[in-house]
Amino acid sequence: MSIPGSGAKISLLVYPNAARNEVLGFTDGILRVKVTAPPAKGKANKELIAFLSQLLDVGKSSVNIIKGHTSRNKLIAIDGLSQEEVRKRLSC
Repeated sequence: MSIPGSGAKISLLVYPNAARNEVLGFTDGILRVKVTAPPAKGKANKELIAFLSQLLDVGKSSVNIIKGHTSRNKLIAIDGLSQEEVRKRLSC
């Protein structure tokens, strides 16, 4: 079992209301991600967490938004994976 807070932290730029869920890749250290859900009532955040947990092969509870709940710019933490492992699994 991993120690909480011991995982990777990734900066994201989220594009809601997209045609499909998609990882666009890293630009200047920021991961750009498209999600289909609208940015209302936390729907895009829920979709983002579900999408990333599926891509990273971790449980939804392992993906947490630390900063930016109401912004397109977010900081997320992924428990149980190293920064290197996250980049490797998300590389386009």
